Amino acid sequence: MQCFIVMQGQTYQEEKELGMIWSRKQDSGGNLPHSWRRVKEVKEEDRLFHYVKGNIVAISVAKTASRIAQRPSPHEQQGALGYLVELDTHELEVPIHIRSKIDVLVRHLPIKYSPFQADGNGNQGYLYPCNEELAIKLVELISDANIYQIDDEQLELAMSPVRQTEHDPFIPMLTETETELKTKIRLGKQKFNRALLPLWAQKCVLCDIVLPELLRATYSKPWKDGTDVERVDPYNGVLLCCNHHALYENGLIAFDGQGRLHIAARIPEEDYEKYSIRAKMKIARTEQNKPYFKWHKRHVFKG
Repeated sequence: MQCFIVMQGQTYQEEKELGMIWSRKQDSGGNLPHSWRRVKEVKEEDRLFHYVKGNIVAISVAKTASRIAQRPSPHEQQGALGYLVELDTHELEVPIHIRSKIDVLVRHLPIKYSPFQADGNGNQGYLYPCNEELAIKLVELISDANIYQIDDEQLELAMSPVRQTEHDPFIPMLTETETELKTKIRLGKQKFNRALLPLWAQKCVLCDIVLPELLRATYSKPWKDGTDVERVDPYNGVLLCCNHHALYENGLIAFDGQGRLHIAARIPEEDYEKYSIRAKMKIARTEQNKPYFKWHKRHVFKG
């Protein structure tokens, strides 16, 4: 299962009634923007979050894979072909206002092709990828806002909402979506961890801690930014203890292409010993680590 965010604006109502999304094969200049081309990637059972005027207003399940077809609308010129996906759309009773939730979403936004800016505004385009971590957070927000929660004062009314939702496909769909996404992440990270540990002699590369409970297989290019291949590539990471893992994950230390340690200016030199780091430390990286270390230093490191 893949997830996407479709930015619709004025096209939402018409496309909802038609039960589909559609993008042209090329623009007036003969180009195919990335957010149009991405419609080609949609497969049956994929999930789409619909963003309209600052809100996630619906979630859809793809009924078909993308195919080439004319837009079923009188507004499109005759004969124009594009990529069409049929959808089963569930409109939310309570939309999710992205700007008011951006604090919990921002850490899951990818650096490339993010649907939202850091301030919560949407980016220009039609269809954006939605990584599993971001999709899970959106599903949690949708569930919290839209699924009936029984509290102490409503116990006497409990049977009524149960009967109403028993055959509602919306709730099982949300549950299935969250479960499948979490399973994909769990299995991917397990595979990554198993392959990474022996590459670093089962110990922290900076302090030589070997206690398994304190070791973390740490991504250089995080899950939210990686391809499926990069997410399980053991060279896309380094083995660190809990403390060094937190420093690396939050961009307070980094390694360059030669394996030399770089330390953010936020950490004063007199505190290096506290963190078991020192200037000009160098680890034994491989050529396969090099592009990932360079990506991390460029995009995550807060030097």
